[in-house]
Amino acid sequence: MPATTELSPPGLQWRHVSPKYLRVRLIGAVITTLVWAVVVSVPLVLHLLGTWEGSAPWWLWLPAGVVLVWGGVNLFLVPRRVRAIGYAEAPTELWLRKGLFFRTVTVVPYGRMQYVDIKTGPVLNAFGLASVTLHTASASTDAVLPGLPREEADRLREQLTERGEEHMVGL
Repeated sequence: MPATTELSPPGLQWRHVSPKYLRVRLIGAVITTLVWAVVVSVPLVLHLLGTWEGSAPWWLWLPAGVVLVWGGVNLFLVPRRVRAIGYAEAPTELWLRKGLFFRTVTVVPYGRMQYVDIKTGPVLNAFGLASVTLHTASASTDAVLPGLPREEADRLREQLTERGEEHMVGL
């Protein structure tokens, strides 16, 4: 993955999400692919069970094939997508980056943060991970940093809250 140095100032120390987050994303991608494959295969299954008479036309196989190919491509790209997620703590703002083909770099000034959430679900919790969400006054600038180890998420929440309070005093 090429560096996003052209999108950020020099000297930022970029950190990555936990390698365990790759497994979480792979599990999600496999489940999503299987669910879609089952949904689009209903007409084919009904035909093979004899509900619909005659031989199975070729186009009944097409949706399931497309979903499986799409899912395979998605599974292939998941490791690179996870490696592209990162964050950097600057003196006055937090930088977040994501994206493989369409890169996004978000800068959240500490003084603009209203509150910081830590969220975890059953799969993230099973791997000891959490997601940190930064809320600002504008809904479009809320930033999510997924796949952090729980200890790092707690540290980051405390650090961001502390810095936010320091920088908000001047507003």
